[in-house]
Amino acid sequence: MSFGQGGPHGAPGEPHRPTPQWGPPPQPPPWGPAADAPRTPDWSALADDTAARDRRRRWLLFGGGGALATAAVATAVTFAVTGSHGGGKQSGLPAPQKLPSSSGGPEPSFSESAPPPPPNPLDFISSADKDKAPLSTKTLFPHTKPVLYKRKYEQTATATTTDCASATQGALGSVLTDNGCREVLRATYVRDGIAVTVGVAVFDDKAAAAKAKDQSSGNIASLSGDNDPAFCRATACRLTANAQGRYAYFTVAGYANGKAVGESDTAALTAGRDVSDYTFRRIMYRAQAQAADSVRSAPPRA
Repeated sequence: MSFGQGGPHGAPGEPHRPTPQWGPPPQPPPWGPAADAPRTPDWSALADDTAARDRRRRWLLFGGGGALATAAVATAVTFAVTGSHGGGKQSGLPAPQKLPSSSGGPEPSFSESAPPPPPNPLDFISSADKDKAPLSTKTLFPHTKPVLYKRKYEQTATATTTDCASATQGALGSVLTDNGCREVLRATYVRDGIAVTVGVAVFDDKAAAAKAKDQSSGNIASLSGDNDPAFCRATACRLTANAQGRYAYFTVAGYANGKAVGESDTAALTAGRDVSDYTFRRIMYRAQAQAADSVRSAPPRA
């Protein structure tokens, strides 16, 4: 069975088929209903346009906004400076001509000289010219039962002599005399069977006392109470020698019953040091008291 070409409507019983067209399809006119037909969007162009708008918005916020803020701050500063120097009511500050010229209080004065330094106590015991306070065993050794480093002593005898050599043993007498000793003041203290005699030799100046101390030999003569046996006579005892100001002072310490002091015996050594330190403090007390008196008796400053 073959099929031939039919008429305008084809052979009876077959559906209608359009006649085939060859070549490019006809272009629609640029106007009319075909021109208004929907087209596919240009996505690339839309993206570029959106990015451009975003950039402009950011510039307004951060560039233009910053410029506006800077201008506002500059305006505020200019207003504050202008107001403060203009003396207007807006500044809140008084005009320069209304400010006080001074505090109204007394002006400090620097014309007064500084007060003199306090006197040196050692100056008052370094020479006889300034060391004028009363001197005796009562003023130098006033305590009859001194407590020295928590150890209690008892004063049993005192004596004063201007014959310095008579208060010494051995070569110490000539040392004191050769250096111009004026007098020797002695006191004896007893504790637990140990007796100590201290002798203070008085000179005209500090140099003589220091020389006597450096040249010292022999010892100060022990001084016993009226009813006490002699001690440290022709027997081993502990000795000290020191000087302070115009005073040289010496101690001799041993057993009150006359027993010799052994090399390892520390009781006499401790007692001698206690009394020597006490004598030093009493000499320094003398110096400080005279320095204080000189300040109190000084005429008032103009």
